[in-house]
Amino acid sequence: MKRSGLSTFRPQIARLERRLFLKQGLSLGALSLLSGCTLKDDDAVDRLLFAMSRFNDKMQAALFDPAKLAPTYTEAEIATPFPFNAYYEEKDVPRIDSETYRLRLSGLIADKRPWSLSELRALPQASQITRLVCVEGWSAIGKWRGVLFRDFLERIGADLTARYVGFRCADKYYSSIDMPSALHPQTLLALDFTDAKYGDPLRLRIPTKLGFKNPKFIHEIFVANDYPGGYWEDKGYNWFSGS
Repeated sequence: MKRSGLSTFRPQIARLERRLFLKQGLSLGALSLLSGCTLKDDDAVDRLLFAMSRFNDKMQAALFDPAKLAPTYTEAEIATPFPFNAYYEEKDVPRIDSETYRLRLSGLIADKRPWSLSELRALPQASQITRLVCVEGWSAIGKWRGVLFRDFLERIGADLTARYVGFRCADKYYSSIDMPSALHPQTLLALDFTDAKYGDPLRLRIPTKLGFKNPKFIHEIFVANDYPGGYWEDKGYNWFSGS
């Protein structure tokens, strides 16, 4: 196979950097692989991206410490205003009636009855001041209060040996996390936070992962062993995405 100059593959390399978040540069092995391939169509690049991303997921999962806590901060350090971020403009934020809202449950869960907000608020509550880290390069400290996710999963009889917990949202967003991260002591089903535009009435707060793994406007939670993917993950972002 004829080896082409590396400049031939600049567009593909740029796409790799965007989609795998390797802003500090790709490894020499990845560059060598690229420069030794024809890469005549996007399928070849996508296959490479997928393989590298899945490898990265496995490495992050192996390094994840379920007992290690993310740093916490003081009230004085909370960002004001807290940045808005979504795949749509702020004017398109969904409006949800808190009186009729019900959290649906499905998958490997023993008690699948829907939950109202008043029922969720009746459970023991916890709060945290932690930093949300966005893949776009910014971060902000905020305060969240809600139900410890582990407590909720235990209460509804979720299969805690299952591989995934998934989320479907009122803004058409969807995501999923690994069970060890779901059971982390700082992972919250947050009911109170900065503003409704950040996910009212229910969002996931998981400070051990990047911001896009914190879905907002949650209306359904499910537990599964089959890989559920996610909105950004299905577009090439790393699935595990620990912060």
